[in-house]
Amino acid sequence: MCVLLASVLWGTTGTAATFAPAVGPLAIGAVAMGLGGLLQALVAAPRIRRESADLRGHPGVVLLGALSVGAYPLAFYTSMHLAGVAVGTVVSIGSAPLASALIERVADGRRLTRRWTAAAALGLSGTVLLCAAQAADSGPGHAGAGSTGANVLGIGLGLAAGLTYALYSWAAHRLISRGVTSGAAMGAVFGLGGLLLMPVLLATGAPLLASWSNAAVGTYMALVPMFLGYVLFGRGLSHVPASTATTLSLLEPAVAALLAVLVVGERLPAPGWTGILLVVACLAVLTTPARAPRGRRTAPAGPAAAVDAGDPVTVPGPGGGVGRRA
Repeated sequence: MCVLLASVLWGTTGTAATFAPAVGPLAIGAVAMGLGGLLQALVAAPRIRRESADLRGHPGVVLLGALSVGAYPLAFYTSMHLAGVAVGTVVSIGSAPLASALIERVADGRRLTRRWTAAAALGLSGTVLLCAAQAADSGPGHAGAGSTGANVLGIGLGLAAGLTYALYSWAAHRLISRGVTSGAAMGAVFGLGGLLLMPVLLATGAPLLASWSNAAVGTYMALVPMFLGYVLFGRGLSHVPASTATTLSLLEPAVAALLAVLVVGERLPAPGWTGILLVVACLAVLTTPARAPRGRRTAPAGPAAAVDAGDPVTVPGPGGGVGRRA
C-alpha cells in the first residue's frame, strides 16, 4: 500500500509541471529530486547518525544508490521532453521492473516467480497500450512529434532512467535487508543524490524563481511526490523486494493519464482505458494474498510478511528489516 500510494503521488508530477511550462526538464528534475532528497536526509539525520556504522559498512551500495538518484530525474524528464510524455513514460517506467528483476537475479540470485511474471506482463501491456493511445491521440505538433534523432535519444534516456530507478531501488532494499532502517537508508542515498543535483539546479533553476506559479510547482514537486512519495516508497521497500516495488509503480502512468483527463482536459481514447484496466489487473495479481499450499508451514503474520506470493516467505532480519528468504 505504501508503494501504491507513492505511485499515486508520482503520477501527479506531469500535471503539476503543466503549470510551469517555462521551466526546463533538467530544472524540474533537479528541484524535485534534489530538494526532496536533501529534505529526506534532514528529517532522517538522527537515524543516519545512529546507524552511520552500518551505512559505512556498505559504501559501494550507498554510492551506487546516490549516483542513480542523481542521474534518474535528469534522464527521466529529458526523455519525456525529447520523445514525448507518452513514449518517455512508457520506456522509463515500463523498463524499470525488467531491469530490477535482472539486477536481483544477477546480484542476489533471486528467481522470478510465475506470479511476478504474469503481473509484469499485464502491467507492461497496459502501460504500453495506455501510452500508445495517448501518443496516437496527441497528433502532429504535440509532445513526442520531434525529429527521429530526438526520439531515439529520448528512448535511450528513458532506458537509462528505468535502469537508474531499478538501481537505487535495489540499493535501498539491500541496505534495509542488511539491518539499516528505511529512514536511514533512504535519507543517506537520497541525501547524497540530492547533493549531486545541486549544481544542476543552480545552473538551470532560474526560471523557477521567475514567477510565483513556477516556484509553487517546484515546491510541490520537492515536498509531495518526491519527499513524501519516497518516504512511503522506503517503507514499502522494507516489506517487498525491489522488483515487486518497481512493478507496483506501474500505477504511476495510469494515475498521470487520469489526471490529464480530469485536470488538464485531455481526452483518453478507449484503448487507453483498456490499458488502465490491465494495470489495475497487474496490481491485483501482485497484492492479492496467495493461499499457502496445504501442509506447508507459513510465516507468522507481521510487518515483514512478503507481498510477493509464490516467492519464498520473507522473515524478519536485523533491526526489523527483511532478512534471508526462507
